[in-house]
Amino acid sequence: MARRNINDLLAFRAVAQERSFTRAAAHMGLSPSALSHAVRGLEERIGVRLLTRTTRSVSPTQAGERLLATIAPRFDEIEAELGAIAEMRDRPAGTIRITTGIHAAETILWPALATFLSDYPDVTIEVNVDAGLVDIAAQQFDAGIRMGETLEQDMVAVPIGPNLRMAAVGSPGYFINRKEPRTPHDLAEHSCINLRFPTLGALYAWEFEKGGRALNVHVEGQLIVNEIAMARQAAIDGAGIAYLPRDYVEGEVEDGRLCNVLEDWCPPFPGYHLYYPSRRQQSQAFALLVEALRFRTG
Repeated sequence: MARRNINDLLAFRAVAQERSFTRAAAHMGLSPSALSHAVRGLEERIGVRLLTRTTRSVSPTQAGERLLATIAPRFDEIEAELGAIAEMRDRPAGTIRITTGIHAAETILWPALATFLSDYPDVTIEVNVDAGLVDIAAQQFDAGIRMGETLEQDMVAVPIGPNLRMAAVGSPGYFINRKEPRTPHDLAEHSCINLRFPTLGALYAWEFEKGGRALNVHVEGQLIVNEIAMARQAAIDGAGIAYLPRDYVEGEVEDGRLCNVLEDWCPPFPGYHLYYPSRRQQSQAFALLVEALRFRTG
């Protein structure tokens, strides 16, 4: 439909409902003469009189009543929908897809989402827990969560948690007949619980640092897993030494089920970041989620 027809139909609807060119003109912010011209042009194009005009009143003809009954509800629906869409600026809505590892999901993401979802009931969050590094653009994720050291340069990275430390832990029972390692090289004498992440393929090398000296150690043992919860449980059960985020095993260390070794070789490092493409156009819901997750010191 031509834009002229739509504008003229809107003019006709206003006049027919108000029964007055003057009141309709005030409602639409136009002059009465402009409305009269628009309605007359519509009548000429369809060849039917739509309004009966007298010096005192304006009323729809039979054809005008029929047309008004047809178009008025449709324009009302359009205006209502436009209004609902406009309200989305004040009421965030939509679906946000995030990929993350299990540790960040449990310690960072879910605590924030528990409040966020309650505050914004029209927002849906889809969380994909994956130990590997995911191409968020290729797999159509809005954002990912990873440690700050593993982020690509073309990504916006927002810190969402404090610095982290790793911990090499084993059960008291495991160390009954074994000496605790004093340096990472001593791990060669121990059974270690290896981790294999999907994107690495190879086994994860345990990363240590002391006095500015970095040391990556490839360890050996009978057990290889791809998930840190099983590694933690295996360490508790005496299967060997596991290398895990310190806060993930802090409770077990405090209650004596695990012993923390090589602490002086495990300095802090950049913690978790929310990352997303720099070219991404943010929705209001996404911007609010970023702020809800953003880590603030002090």
